[in-house]
Amino acid sequence: MRERILFVTPEFAGFAKAGGLGEISAALPRALRRHVDVRILIPGYRELVEAAGPMAVVSHLPSRGAIPACSIGKTQTADGLPVYVLLCPELYDRAGSPYGDQHGVDWVDNDIRFARLSLAAAEIAGAYPVEGWRPDLLHVHDWPAALAPAYLAWNKSATPCILTVHNLAHQGLFPAERMDRLGIPSQAYSIDGVEFHGKVSFLKAGLYYANHITTVSETYAHEITTREHGCGLEGLLRDRSREGRLTGILNGIDESWDPYTDPHLAAPFAAGRWRGKAKNADSVRKAFGLAVSRGPLFAVVSRLVPQKGVDLTIEAAESIVRHGGQIVVTGRGEAHFEKALTALSARHPGHVGISIGFEEKLARRIYAGSDFLLMPSRFEPCGLSQMYAQRFGSLPVARATGGLAETIEDGETGFLFETSSLGSFLGAVYRAFDAYRSRARLAEMRRAAMACDRSWANPAQGYARLFGQALNLSKEAAA
Repeated sequence: MRERILFVTPEFAGFAKAGGLGEISAALPRALRRHVDVRILIPGYRELVEAAGPMAVVSHLPSRGAIPACSIGKTQTADGLPVYVLLCPELYDRAGSPYGDQHGVDWVDNDIRFARLSLAAAEIAGAYPVEGWRPDLLHVHDWPAALAPAYLAWNKSATPCILTVHNLAHQGLFPAERMDRLGIPSQAYSIDGVEFHGKVSFLKAGLYYANHITTVSETYAHEITTREHGCGLEGLLRDRSREGRLTGILNGIDESWDPYTDPHLAAPFAAGRWRGKAKNADSVRKAFGLAVSRGPLFAVVSRLVPQKGVDLTIEAAESIVRHGGQIVVTGRGEAHFEKALTALSARHPGHVGISIGFEEKLARRIYAGSDFLLMPSRFEPCGLSQMYAQRFGSLPVARATGGLAETIEDGETGFLFETSSLGSFLGAVYRAFDAYRSRARLAEMRRAAMACDRSWANPAQGYARLFGQALNLSKEAAA
């Protein structure tokens, strides 16, 4: 019988998405279906319920502490992937993102909202199976689902749980006085439990109680055991690494990232057929009000936050424009970055274009039309943008950190630099200018980047192996 896996996530592209986790949560289970019986569990946000339409209620779950009772509805994706939806209007029927209101302010009851998700997962694995289906293993994602392995432990459940950390910097920290409301036993408030600098950390709880931890690249799996990138959790993560319970599995991208078939592009193209790419470049320049140019087009498709090195991009922009380059930026984030980028565009009309916000069709055209993608991230657990860009023949210029170091071969499928400094970054930018001046080398690098295998097949096999290992260890422990 195929292993039964409950995939627990706060985001799922097509229903409710705030960032890359939503893309991954939609793609990975589809790749896993050839290996296991996988089903999704996700909160019933307003936009999800409206998109899914009428759904059958298949279960009811009780309250605990201040966590309200809820129902579970069942729907499925267009290609038949089962999705269980937590129906609790008082927690999820709101306008905004999965995490906050329309102004980007976090919901004040996010601890209750995501404890409900984690507790539901543990209950489905225990006394409340859905439609007679009880998972053999939970696969939970990031801090919003990270209390699930803790609830399993407190419920005395032997169901194994794998926690995937997509970004260690987001930990789900809440006041310790809310423990009773969350149904957390008092003895769990310790260094060997949920306590983190006087607060309750959802993510730390997951790291402590999960049977195995994965993260989204081998490089990041090492980085998070260091003080620089460990966010105060490096000691626990070093312990898990020594125990063989920390694994890095690089993300993939879905098959829609094909420049020959993507319906969003201004024109299709393929490796060696660059006329279509040039048409996309023309479309991007027109959309951003840029002048006709024979110089390279640099792009930024990113959240505008310090992690992404936006300040380095702003500093480097003067040199890029002075050397004949143009820059387009799309994204949203911190207000001071949005203001600085808008001012940069005003200083360089026709050479720098800014679109505050995010629209996927525009983003895809930018990847397709640009020559280089700027990613001077201070850290990057995996990164998807560099893989999207490579697939569309845009060469990333990125810091050698996390998944960027694993997906970019310096001088062949992009350009890497070592330190988060303007000089190091500009060194890679100038090498990109050099490559652009050699049409033969540029075409060769584009071909190599577009040929990289970024499918989900290999990552799915890696997760399937981990599921099997965790289940075997659980059976041995029970015996």
